[in-house]
Amino acid sequence: MHMADALVSPAVAGTMYVLATGAAAYSVKKVREENDPKKIPVMGVMGAFVFATQMLNFTIPGTGSSGHLCGGMMLSALLGPFAGFLTMIGVLLVQCLLFADGGLLALGCNVWNMAFYGCFIGALLIWKPLMKKGASKGKIALASILGCVLTLQLGAFSVSLETLLSGVTELPFSVFVATMQPIHLAIGFVEGRITAAVLIFIHEARPELLWGVGSESTVKEGKLSFKNTVIVLAVAAAICGGIVSLFASAFPDGLEWSMENVAGTSELEAAGNAYETAAGIQETTSLLPDYAFKGSESVFGTSFSGIVGALAVVLITVGACYAFKFFKKKDSNSSLA
Repeated sequence: MHMADALVSPAVAGTMYVLATGAAAYSVKKVREENDPKKIPVMGVMGAFVFATQMLNFTIPGTGSSGHLCGGMMLSALLGPFAGFLTMIGVLLVQCLLFADGGLLALGCNVWNMAFYGCFIGALLIWKPLMKKGASKGKIALASILGCVLTLQLGAFSVSLETLLSGVTELPFSVFVATMQPIHLAIGFVEGRITAAVLIFIHEARPELLWGVGSESTVKEGKLSFKNTVIVLAVAAAICGGIVSLFASAFPDGLEWSMENVAGTSELEAAGNAYETAAGIQETTSLLPDYAFKGSESVFGTSFSGIVGALAVVLITVGACYAFKFFKKKDSNSSLA
């Protein structure tokens, strides 16, 4: 659902940047108040995991379309809405600058559509109420599917609304929204199933890592140590990004598929200084455009991109933790065992 710059006007892009920045600033404030050092490695490894799994487009049968995880619901179920939102920003920033995945002008829109709804709406309205009295496999599955379906529907609607407000006449609102919503309903259901599988694993391995699952007395003992759980997730991220990504669906994702059905193309043109400036910056920073070596179609470019991108997300998210001084106090009761 990464929007290209041509889908948004500078005015809409600027408005969404302001909204996304406001949500990010508030999240920084809240995470600093939480002061939980154990979130640092989880933010890093889960950011890398979400980045890697977003490379794994899955086919939506009978449509000629594909989808991929957004990841906001998964991150917020582990980190809470605020740390989850900031981690998602790290993922989207790496995708935008290093791989030219999603426009730089449209980055504020992408943060809002892909991160805000999953991390705040999904976490606060669905995950937290269902987990208030403790977690179970059934409740985790229910919350994951409901949360992913709802937040992708909101994200898809926002994309349509942003194109309407931007005056993109090639995508008439009524037709575009009627195309976007059903395909993202299917994508959200698949994402919900995948999210549930990951969160159920964590529930079995280290249940206290799940956010908002009740008091410590209601949380059962996990089967793995904190360290080993993080290692398993890190290895899974490396395998997904470096190997499984080679087998991702070649079909267009839900947004591209919808554009092709409505406008006959997934690539629209836009002219103006704002677009040219954003494109120039991306051309300079995108060392691996479209997750490949420049001028090469080698499969090694995809694997290399998956590994490098995951590492970049770890560096950005963990670096941000220290740059913003999220965790200033030492908690003597905090153990990594």
